[in-house]
Amino acid sequence: MHPVNPDIPDIALNNGVAIPQLGFGVFKVDPADTRDTVLTAFDVGYRHIDTAQMYGNEVGVGQAVRDSGLGRGDVFITSKLNNQYHDPAAVLAAFDRTLADLDMAYLDLFLIHWPLPGVGDFVDTWGAMERLLDDGRVRAVGVSNFTERHLQRVLDSGEVVPAVNQIEVQPYLPQDGLRDFCREHGIAVEAWSPIARGRVLTDPTVVAIAERISRTPSQVVLRWHVQRGDIVFPKTTHRERMIENIRIFDFELTDADMAAITGLGRDERTGPDPDEFNWVPDA
Repeated sequence: MHPVNPDIPDIALNNGVAIPQLGFGVFKVDPADTRDTVLTAFDVGYRHIDTAQMYGNEVGVGQAVRDSGLGRGDVFITSKLNNQYHDPAAVLAAFDRTLADLDMAYLDLFLIHWPLPGVGDFVDTWGAMERLLDDGRVRAVGVSNFTERHLQRVLDSGEVVPAVNQIEVQPYLPQDGLRDFCREHGIAVEAWSPIARGRVLTDPTVVAIAERISRTPSQVVLRWHVQRGDIVFPKTTHRERMIENIRIFDFELTDADMAAITGLGRDERTGPDPDEFNWVPDA
């Protein structure tokens, strides 16, 4: 493999585990296409893959790792607990299925996908996640889509501080308050929907910055994420876009550019509100 940019920086999680700051997301990648798509991402230079039980494509991710020729220790693999397995008794079995589907002996990071405040008590679910960590088959555990209120309950009741909170972050939803809370408690922030499903790429502010520095709007927005210190994983199935998205480490935005993009915030989500989302798939 001949990566375009192998020099993606690492961020140290609160337990010392290193995670590449730029990853590759496989949300909505067809399971039949996942192996080839992830192999292309590896060839371009990505070494961090973000999947989930809910996506249904863990098998393809595992196949890509095995077929890539990369060592298991050369890639960082994240998955997430599906919503119907929040009962503590179900967490271990669900995790076992993830390892079986990936055909791996361990996982780098495992997250509670949604807090589901109207379904059950995610504090109990977190206790089961802590037991997974003790078991030694996952290097770090964290949460996804948790607000400050959700996180505070975990911090008050749990023994392990989540390593990561994966949340929607993009210029129209900068999430500064939640990001500050996470930083104060040593929780790394991962940004999903980093370009707002493409909505921000035609924003006049983003376009003007991109034109001035001869970069694409996507590169500008992803660079904004990186300079803010977040972990980010754009999703695309096109090799050219993968290359474009990885080429964000050879330039910097000015303080004025950063402030202008952050100033686009208008509390506009592309996904569900975590305080209201309580969807559980049929068994």
